[in-house]
Amino acid sequence: MKQQFDSSQITKVIDQSLVYQCACPAQVCKAIFELRDLHRYQMDCLNDSDNDVQVHSAIALAAEQSHALMEACLTKVLELEGWDVASLEMPEPLRSKIRKAL
Repeated sequence: MKQQFDSSQITKVIDQSLVYQCACPAQVCKAIFELRDLHRYQMDCLNDSDNDVQVHSAIALAAEQSHALMEACLTKVLELEGWDVASLEMPEPLRSKIRKAL
């Protein structure tokens, strides 16, 4: 499955989101991880000759398509919130805004 973000990048976004109590980017990241797990599971099922190939192929394809959508969503969210795309650092104004709310 094609991946725009590797696991360490997604984990970095989740970690910052949790530290600064900004759950939305973390939720998108968690969905990406779950879709990767679902896809991996379906691919393993396809290797078992006793399983219905059509069923697992359909699920794997849907997971792939959903994954691409969620990665595009994460890109858009990071852009809208002003994250540094290269370092995946949460912008200071957002960190400050969240700290003030606490």
